[in-house]
Amino acid sequence: MKCITLIPAYNEEKAIERVVQCTRKYSDVIVVDDGSTDNTYHLANGAGAKVIKHERNRGKGAAIKSGLRKALKNDYDILILLDGDGQHDPDCIPLFLSSIEDNELVIGSRFKNGSPPNMPVQRKLSNKITTNIIKYATGYNLTDSQSGFRVISCDAAGLFLDIGYDDYVYESEMIYKASKNNIKIDETSIPCTYGDETSHVTKVHALKYVLFIMKLLGRKLKIKFISRPFGTKWTIWDK
Repeated sequence: MKCITLIPAYNEEKAIERVVQCTRKYSDVIVVDDGSTDNTYHLANGAGAKVIKHERNRGKGAAIKSGLRKALKNDYDILILLDGDGQHDPDCIPLFLSSIEDNELVIGSRFKNGSPPNMPVQRKLSNKITTNIIKYATGYNLTDSQSGFRVISCDAAGLFLDIGYDDYVYESEMIYKASKNNIKIDETSIPCTYGDETSHVTKVHALKYVLFIMKLLGRKLKIKFISRPFGTKWTIWDK
């Protein structure tokens, strides 16, 4: 199996060199430097990654799509998505590779074996709420819809190139699009390390995500007008 790991990165000079070096034990590496203003590009390049540079910050979704296009032009079988901030352990990659044999998308779950003790409470709560909504909208039995540590079969990866979102919403829309195309998804349990890394999720990102979740529910729940002899009835039903 020919594998490549795609790492979207924005101002990750503290961790990117170590992440790339560890990941290269298991696969080739593409880093998409999404308009960083620090030394991310040079450190990733020096560590042995192929680096794509966005001249301005376009968003995590845009970075993933740039990496997907690059990877799909080469004959890879498996594509691994991994965050560049050091929260994910590249040594878990073999676990994913064993799971992808029977699936087309495998998500690394931080919650499959219980809630991670070092995760901030607000993240646990928001993840639980959004994961339950995405489960309802897609039918997938997931425990961690927000994890950025994923493995995708390159046969399925092309489905995610035309997703319209360029920000953090992209990863959730991937799951919805997978459900619409009958993509088989599984989860594998992973550890996750929280340190002093900087969150790039702003209030604007959070608002956009809330709007996405509302839209997702709107896709699932439809209002239908049914004509009756004595008036019109509104009916809400599942798709």
